[in-house]
Amino acid sequence: MTPAEDPQPRRVLLLAHTGRGVARDVARSFAKALTTHGLVVRVLAEEAVELGLEADVDAVEVVTEGDASAGCELVVVVGGDGTILRAAEITHDSGAPVLGINLGHVGFLAEAEYDDLESTIDAVVRRRYTAEDRLTLDVSVHLDGEVVTRTWALNEASVEKASRERMLEVVVEVDGRPLSRWGCDGVVCATPTGSTAYNFSAGGPIVWPGVEALLMVPISAHALFARPLVVAPTSVLAVEVLARTDGAGVLWCDGRRTVDLPPGARIEVRRGAQPVRLVRLHQAPFTDRLVAKFGLPVEGWRGSAERRRGLAEDPSWETEEPRGAGPHA
Repeated sequence: MTPAEDPQPRRVLLLAHTGRGVARDVARSFAKALTTHGLVVRVLAEEAVELGLEADVDAVEVVTEGDASAGCELVVVVGGDGTILRAAEITHDSGAPVLGINLGHVGFLAEAEYDDLESTIDAVVRRRYTAEDRLTLDVSVHLDGEVVTRTWALNEASVEKASRERMLEVVVEVDGRPLSRWGCDGVVCATPTGSTAYNFSAGGPIVWPGVEALLMVPISAHALFARPLVVAPTSVLAVEVLARTDGAGVLWCDGRRTVDLPPGARIEVRRGAQPVRLVRLHQAPFTDRLVAKFGLPVEGWRGSAERRRGLAEDPSWETEEPRGAGPHA
């Protein structure tokens, strides 16, 4: 095979929470293992220095953040959900799938734990993983009829009061129709992926990632009707900061990008044109993830054991009519 016929090397972008020693150790181990298997590891310039990888020019590509994920088959993130949200921001345009290795407390966005490092490396090397698209939000800020900012979010776009002393006065709208006026601390517009993040803390529902929907949750609203809403993914949500009030607001997207909202500002939220791709190594049900991440009590549940025992005794057990449900019940 001539050099011109050589296949392109496989590239993996490696991002880490370099402020934590354990994250640096895991990232270095991951980089060493992948380069040993012939993969090219790409790191950001500032992280390469902190990881001690800047001198290993044969095995590591050092790049700037602007085009970091271009040409990468995968982005491996070592850290918590905050670091994964940073990775989602970097990969938003390229669409490179993101694999999170959790070093945080809950880590709903992460797929692997750091004590499963060897199996995770093997899955990357052998391409034993899948990627699933996660719904995002496109967010626009309007002032005096003009669009002044466009941004996006994976978890949520939250409109919050800028001053602790003043309540935020807003009118919310769904699909061009006003719904209610709230005096509140803020309003969260979230995706199913973000339903276990700020939305959860604000009292919103947990929505399975496979559900396509948009969520709106008021924060500490002083109103008779102030309930969490789940609307169609084709809907457009809007929050208007009332013009005749002294209270200003601030827009937070995934806790990373902010926009000041003066009185009269209007925020529109709709389904994002570009999803974020998250890597899955296991096909475990989301229910199991909830139980594991939140430590939910499930002792005493016998469903699986009963099904296994019934099938062992009679293969047609699951298709039989339940006792008491027949015509003579």
